Amino acid sequence: MIKSYDNLPHKPHDECGVFGFYNNDNFDLPALTRDALYGLQHRGQESAGLTIIKDGEPYTVKDLGIVSNVMTDKALSKLPRDGKISVGHVRYTTLDYLERAATQPLVMRYIEGSLALAHNGSITNFAEIRSELEKGGSIFQSNSHAEIIGYKIATNRIEKDNFMEAVQRTMDDLKGAYSMVISSPSKLYGVRDPHGFKPLCLGKIQNSYIIASESCVIDTLGGEFIRDVEPGEVVAIDENGITSYHSMTEKITSLCLFEYVYLARPDSVIDGVNVNEARQKAGRILFEENPIDADIVCGVPDSGLDAAQGYAEASGITYATAFIKNKYIGRTSDGVGNDKKQKLLRMRLNVIRNIVDGKRVVIIDDSIIHGNTSAHIVKLLKEAGAKEVHMRISSPEFVYPCYFGVDLPDENNLISNKLSVDELRDKIGADSLSFLSIEGLHKIAEGCKIRLCDGCFSGIYYADLPKIIYEDKFANKIKK
Repeated sequence: MIKSYDNLPHKPHDECGVFGFYNNDNFDLPALTRDALYGLQHRGQESAGLTIIKDGEPYTVKDLGIVSNVMTDKALSKLPRDGKISVGHVRYTTLDYLERAATQPLVMRYIEGSLALAHNGSITNFAEIRSELEKGGSIFQSNSHAEIIGYKIATNRIEKDNFMEAVQRTMDDLKGAYSMVISSPSKLYGVRDPHGFKPLCLGKIQNSYIIASESCVIDTLGGEFIRDVEPGEVVAIDENGITSYHSMTEKITSLCLFEYVYLARPDSVIDGVNVNEARQKAGRILFEENPIDADIVCGVPDSGLDAAQGYAEASGITYATAFIKNKYIGRTSDGVGNDKKQKLLRMRLNVIRNIVDGKRVVIIDDSIIHGNTSAHIVKLLKEAGAKEVHMRISSPEFVYPCYFGVDLPDENNLISNKLSVDELRDKIGADSLSFLSIEGLHKIAEGCKIRLCDGCFSGIYYADLPKIIYEDKFANKIKK
């Protein structure tokens, strides 16, 4: 018997987006950082924050909520406009609750000064490090992985000659996935884990420098893309420019393939591959692997649209817009009951009836986690008069969990781990259902500068997995 998935997320979310800026010009730093975080909003909608460093002192605005709600003009007016460094963050947590204390950037004061830190990813030896620090007397405000990283940097800085050496020593201590932006009182740092799980890139605008999770942010600010931060690299930025340090690189790198399928914005370029082109290529390969005779091809907004265009191009079937998305509803709430979730889904997506009425429709989506959303989409199309609905998915079946910062639940909560493709087709009510193969998925990112992680599809992981799952019974939990 399949358990209820009503209260589980219907799409896999990335854990966070990070941003950093070193101001060698006269930019209004709070306003610029807010603009940058708008460009990363898709990577996290549960909290947002920014820290401005002026004369070595941090000034911070952060809270639960999206960027526009947290970073109001009134809130930003309290920050210095002429700061030297900024660190920004948007957050999505893989936990089933929120912690106000876990909002980032994390700002810490210690014997050598202060640091501000924004982190994206998941530290797989979090439980061991947390236990070690607690036994040493450390006091924690949250269960944020950023907090243990901050403690480690501060501890290592006392033993090392400079901040860079402390960061590199901390990388020796950490396992798992992390892309980070860190500020000391005088420098900005970008850090990418040795496997390269999470994207991180460098840019420049006038004489100032940008670090961001995605290149679309650099474009938004009118800047120039320089390059990606490499796996195992630390970059340090000050008034003299960029200095690179290669701490370590694993023999097998593991950039998350789902960045190209769903997580990243289509106007980003990640490790040499344009996301929009990758998604269109996924659609073309999807047709080669799973052809069907139909009247129109449609995509589920937003990440299914590019793949649908590729499928239409390869098949010669007419591409059409079947769904209108209400962008002001946002993602469906993870913790609401089934009735409310169905109402939110209906408010969020509406079918253009005259486009699909009497037609054989191929509908392209990026993934299926639990099947409820797919069933709702098929139902909407058939209620609008579609003669046939053939669902095509531009990624393979999710069968295994992710341990590296993408919110994929344990395998018992993944529908493809329980049902065959035919059984899932019947569950969602489609006339046919097919997924992109793992081999096809790798083809969409040909040209990527580093190797790719497909662990959630294949069950093969190239990095250390968690040995202990940490649970804090004292956490102040705010239910989503």
